[in-house]
Amino acid sequence: MQQRAESFLPGGVDSPVRAFRAVGGDPPFVERADGAYLYDADGNRYLDFFGSWGPMILGHAFPPVTEAIQSAAARGASFGASHAGEADLAELVQRCFPSVKKMRFVSSGTEACMSAIRLARGFTGRSFVIKFEGCYHGHADALLVKAGSGVATFGIPGSAGVPAETAMHTLALPYNDLAAVELAFENHQDQIACIIVEPVVGNAGTILPAAGYLQGLRELATRYGALLILDEVMTGFRLSLGGAQELYRIEPDLTTLGKIVGGGLPCGAFGGREDVMNFLAPLGPVYQAGTLSGNPLAMAAGIAQLSHLIAHADVIYPHLEMTTRSIAEGVAALAAEVGISITTNRVGSMFTWFFTPMPVEDFAQAAMSDTAAFARFHRAMLDAGVWLPPSQYEAAFVSMAHGPEEVAFALSAARQALAAVWCRCGGTPPSP
Repeated sequence: MQQRAESFLPGGVDSPVRAFRAVGGDPPFVERADGAYLYDADGNRYLDFFGSWGPMILGHAFPPVTEAIQSAAARGASFGASHAGEADLAELVQRCFPSVKKMRFVSSGTEACMSAIRLARGFTGRSFVIKFEGCYHGHADALLVKAGSGVATFGIPGSAGVPAETAMHTLALPYNDLAAVELAFENHQDQIACIIVEPVVGNAGTILPAAGYLQGLRELATRYGALLILDEVMTGFRLSLGGAQELYRIEPDLTTLGKIVGGGLPCGAFGGREDVMNFLAPLGPVYQAGTLSGNPLAMAAGIAQLSHLIAHADVIYPHLEMTTRSIAEGVAALAAEVGISITTNRVGSMFTWFFTPMPVEDFAQAAMSDTAAFARFHRAMLDAGVWLPPSQYEAAFVSMAHGPEEVAFALSAARQALAAVWCRCGGTPPSP
């Protein structure tokens, strides 16, 4: 399958991280998924800790979502015209994100972030954008500057094909450093249109905001007349119903969403202040469009998923918190037993084990991790039946389908895998 794919697709993949170049070995080809598990074409079962990179918060093939997709497909996969499902999903999004007064659906997180930045530039009449090292906001030209995700995985500072004239308007600053942001505003008076930030970084591994950091970004954006864009493509609906902005009590001017909002189908959204959103065509001068935006399958899947999250939030989020803590801290304790230094960063149901004894509070510190040790750990876990994100620079995720049985399985696999890593890293021999 891999050889056949390579004859048609560059590297045999449609997204670079899938090639396993950062961890070695041959990537399995998935045949189906159910609950907390993936099944490959060779008949192997894997406990899944990346969940299609985040959207499978209720587990794979969650019946209400699959039934909604099937029902919608029977009525037509795409109309290229308005339908009631768009406003139905928008109403659910607004219930969870009160800061999103108006929104527009797109087909990916990349589109959402790209469109939000264009809107911010159009609204403010300014050109410069502040982003942060290790944060990945999609593969639009202006955003591939010191980006995370696959860009960090492959050690690429940017990307070929991005003109210097485009990148020159993007200011990439260290995450968790408010002084650098203030200095950028002082050096570019009345030129900065917006700050875009992952409130919890998930594309350089999981990196949490320092106390007061997000509040500081909000204050600086307001003081200098720029817009604050929270990229909640990953954190939206995952850290809480209202995402990171609810958890950290921050009201952005614009929010970008993806992954969970479409129930696992290609879907994204951007939205926020009504006066800003009304700058979009057909009401305003900022143009944005998409033939498949708001397609009925993605809207149906999103409605089913968000409806379930809203109805059962009091059960879902405590379960995710407890389960994820048990896994993340349990593996950290096993690593300590065998003398392997790892730093565990976690918030809600997203986490990362960094193979370093040092705290990880920005991308520079994440880049000091022992990626070779992570690669050995990843391979050993995969051999034991646990599929982690194939990069040190990607967050792991837990779903509602993960329960006590999955926790026990993960810890058992980790004990074996850490012993294998210990053989290469040194340390105290593992206990029987």
